[in-house]
Amino acid sequence: MKTHYIAKSAVPGPHRPAFVASAPLPGRTLFSLPSLSSLSSLSSAVAGFCLLATTLAAPLSLAAGTTSARAADTPSAPAGQKKPVVVMTSYHDDVVAPFKAAFEAAHPDLVVEVLWQPGREALDTLSKPDHGGADVFWGPSLDTFPTLRERGLLRALDVDRTALPGKIGGQPISDPAGYFEAFEVAGYGFALNDTLLRERGIAPPKTWADGADARFAGLVAMPTSAAAGFASALYDIVLQAEGWERGWAVLSEMSANTTTFQGGVMASVDVSEGTAAIGPTIDFYAFTAGNTGKPVGFVYPARTAFLPAQVAILADAPHPQAAKTFAAFLLSRSAQERLPAPDIRRHPVRPDAYGTAPEGFGNPFAGARDDFVYDAPLGRKRRTLNAALFDVAIAERHERVAALWAAIRAAEAALAKNPDAERAALVAQARALAGRVPVTAATASDSDALAKLGEAVDAATRAEWAAAIDAAQDEARALLARAGKTSP
Repeated sequence: MKTHYIAKSAVPGPHRPAFVASAPLPGRTLFSLPSLSSLSSLSSAVAGFCLLATTLAAPLSLAAGTTSARAADTPSAPAGQKKPVVVMTSYHDDVVAPFKAAFEAAHPDLVVEVLWQPGREALDTLSKPDHGGADVFWGPSLDTFPTLRERGLLRALDVDRTALPGKIGGQPISDPAGYFEAFEVAGYGFALNDTLLRERGIAPPKTWADGADARFAGLVAMPTSAAAGFASALYDIVLQAEGWERGWAVLSEMSANTTTFQGGVMASVDVSEGTAAIGPTIDFYAFTAGNTGKPVGFVYPARTAFLPAQVAILADAPHPQAAKTFAAFLLSRSAQERLPAPDIRRHPVRPDAYGTAPEGFGNPFAGARDDFVYDAPLGRKRRTLNAALFDVAIAERHERVAALWAAIRAAEAALAKNPDAERAALVAQARALAGRVPVTAATASDSDALAKLGEAVDAATRAEWAAAIDAAQDEARALLARAGKTSP
């Protein structure tokens, strides 16, 4: 059976690619597409998303202004006695369909009507006086939930939290003020091509810095910060885990191991197809690739984070009681136990929901550590900064940066054979300059300075950064040249 989709955007949402099933609603343009789980491979999924974007472009322009205001053109209740709960989400049908079916089976007096929008577009819709007709916002969007709370657009979420710790180790995953609750979490680490690593005799990485090791030269697939919605959080985890200055040096040298940069899901595709051995990503993409039979594993570095998808009820939800019932269902043990299933593969937020998980499915609550606690609010504030710095310092200078790191590694290899204190000092200085960024750790933690950046870094600032980066890297090359001249 084909599934109908409400056209809410031509671009898959951040953190998860998403298309959501719903019954046809008046005034909506509908399309028939396969669900993600029916696609033969992860690369086929990407092709499907590209096809959807092409197909949706024209109809969306015609439907503009009609797709976000469901309540204005649809009756408040469907035919019959069933009452609606209107859910806005960015999850794809493989997640939504089983929970929708289970909820409606448990509550035969209610029916779930689903609207699809990615987080940033959803924020605009949900900020309207009628919230676009939505009762519930459900999905992965690290920015949207706190912003809705700050704007006073959420009501306190009154659910039983007895089995919901709201944190993993010392890492908060739910709103301390109680306006939104984590539904599932995704872990950040490295996708692994187990076969390729075994054939090359290379040990998997254990830390983020391991991904920058020369043994992975030409074997790393990295997502670009601009093209992958989750990449900002991914790279900020590295920056917080390693420290601001060292973190940028790790990312810079890791990029030297990368032949090309990819969009978010394509980095995992490269790993699954053997064109890369490792790739920093979120565990969901690796799990999806593994479900296709590819030799894909996943490793969580010692200092990493599990970040949440969440659920909240809108302040002026037209069906508040039904919304509360739906939110409580998503957080119930029976619903949470569905998440680890092979066709969903998400981490529950209830520790008691892991008893039925498949063998080998990781439990982030087991042995959770407190020695590294990711500061998600800080990561949210410096999303713009991180994305712009990654572009200027790494993506736009990839070939030059890779060549510089190759020269540093060659010099270090020569020193290993013929040690020399003077040359070693020069090479160490070059290494320190190679991954330097022109923004201090203090500025990167200054809320006022980060707020001034807004949604984009202006061209003049980017040009200043570029000049400073070029100067530092030119100095590094000069130091390497001096080290070469002093070699015995």
